[in-house]
Amino acid sequence: MRKTVLLILSLFLVSASASAQSPASVVDKVVSALRGGKAVSASYSISSKQGSSQGTIVISGKKFRVLASDVKCWYNGTNMWSYSAATGEVNLTNPTAADLQMTNPYSAAQNFKNSYIVSKGGSGNGTYTVRFTPKKKSNVKHMLVTVSTSTWLISKAVIVENSGATTTISISNYNRNASASASTFEFDKNQVPAGTEVVDLR
Repeated sequence: MRKTVLLILSLFLVSASASAQSPASVVDKVVSALRGGKAVSASYSISSKQGSSQGTIVISGKKFRVLASDVKCWYNGTNMWSYSAATGEVNLTNPTAADLQMTNPYSAAQNFKNSYIVSKGGSGNGTYTVRFTPKKKSNVKHMLVTVSTSTWLISKAVIVENSGATTTISISNYNRNASASASTFEFDKNQVPAGTEVVDLR
């Protein structure tokens, strides 16, 4: 679940202008926004057959923080702290480049055009939909990302698996000038239950 959330939420930083006419140009804007250095925050909700979850995400360059009821993650550019309610512990790692391609929104966005065929999925009623189809065999059939044509911000993403199962993510409360200090991306023990063990896997 955590990897799916971070992969799709890498897209929420789209800040395309009204001149963006092609799906590929929208993806380029994602990478450009992620490289901008300014902190961007948003709220999200995710639902699938496994259940539902709500949370917030803050991204600044390569750094990010995700806070939700079932998972929390901090990445300061070197160290990553990942908390899972299922395991009840925090894992501290120094992720490799390969790890970051699946867990870091910055790296995920950079690799989207290499990993997916990007095409237009439709338009109308003030929205523009981009379809992402995996180039290699995957359990994901395609992803549909809906963008508001009035704000050029992503409002919804739907992952459709080959089995027919779907995961829907709704994104709201964007702030493209969020306040985020260096400590935002450092592990905060107050965000996890008291006495939670931190397992150093570096």
